[in-house]
Amino acid sequence: MVLTADSVAGTVVGVTALLVVIVATVVAQRVPAVAVAAPVAALLIALGLADLHDAADEITTMAPTIGFLAAMLVVADACARAGVFTWIGSLLARWSRASPHRLLRIVFLAAAATTAVLSLDTTIVLLTPVAVATARRIGARVTPVAFANAHLANTASTLMPVSNLTNLLAFSATGLSFLGFTGVMLAPWVAAIVVEYLIFRLYFADSLARTAPAADSTAGESAPVDAPPRPTLMLAMLGLLLIAFVVTEPLGIPLAAVAGVGAVAFTVPRLLDAPLPTLRDTLHAVNIPFLGFVAVLGVVILPVRTGPIGDWIGGLIPDESAFLALLGVAALAAVLANLVNNLPATLLLIPLVAHDPGLVLAMLLGVNLGPNLAYFGSLANLLWRDIMHRDGSGGGTGAPTSREYLRLGALTVPATLVVAVVALWAVLRLT
Repeated sequence: MVLTADSVAGTVVGVTALLVVIVATVVAQRVPAVAVAAPVAALLIALGLADLHDAADEITTMAPTIGFLAAMLVVADACARAGVFTWIGSLLARWSRASPHRLLRIVFLAAAATTAVLSLDTTIVLLTPVAVATARRIGARVTPVAFANAHLANTASTLMPVSNLTNLLAFSATGLSFLGFTGVMLAPWVAAIVVEYLIFRLYFADSLARTAPAADSTAGESAPVDAPPRPTLMLAMLGLLLIAFVVTEPLGIPLAAVAGVGAVAFTVPRLLDAPLPTLRDTLHAVNIPFLGFVAVLGVVILPVRTGPIGDWIGGLIPDESAFLALLGVAALAAVLANLVNNLPATLLLIPLVAHDPGLVLAMLLGVNLGPNLAYFGSLANLLWRDIMHRDGSGGGTGAPTSREYLRLGALTVPATLVVAVVALWAVLRLT
């Protein structure tokens, strides 16, 4: 019997394959996700559920996005090795003045900026440990700032095409320029972050009013803050890279090419001093297994997208971007992100909303803000949970439980999603 994507058996196999890949990604964290996803994709092609030509087209279409991601991973790694995040940590400690409330506010700003410029994974991997260490240093509770990094990695990833892989995947479907995308998403970005911060202040009011048990004896007497040198060169190069994205795009130069040149420029200074260690570290930063997983995931999602489930979801998508339509698409995207993870949800939804740029942007709000509801919503959440487990910061026993994460997410996700959609609708009405 030949399986087809639109048959019942084909649908069952396609959904099962997707779930196998997702569950393996979540559970088998020591095994590269691509090691599971690639054989599953090959099996789907062999069974006829994914056409080889379509699979090749899918990977070819995603290649520039994957190349861009690789380059930005190198840039983030170079910034970390140049002491950018050590310097940020010193600023957090100095500017907080031993105040938990002030530290939370500064962490919100730092996480929002880091996510917007260097992507959500950078915030999770590099800024979270710095923020947690700073909280301990000034005698503040760790949980509020740890959760702030987790949530802002998602919430603040709506601003630029470079802020999240989901944005990169959907960028061309918006029909906007780099600056145009950022301009439209600025109001939703600010609105969501402000509402998130207000909710955090209320939710963590008790934690912010008390010092950590281990630091009670030194509360209000924070240790002297070292002042590492400001990495002026790296900060200037980051600014120039963002300017290059804006300036070169109207000239038809691909973002991936600009990012590639930037990655080389960020790497050269250290490469001249230590060639072999730099090459080794750069190769590690590129994270080839993860890039391979992203490419193969586009193939794994094909049978679901082209089958009855994709047709059914497509029937839920409105034709134009009225307010209720934007809100409905954002809510649908948020639900799917928490059911199947935001990367598969994005790949599933892009072709279904591509007929209206406003709906594409609403979809991005859903897949970026929605993952704050549950650990499963994004790979960044799972990475944050792993970091918290290793750090032992979740109430002293590891990462916060799924129930704790869900409790806070149930407050923040609906509120931030609604205000962000309202802001997006207003911007679209004015443009």
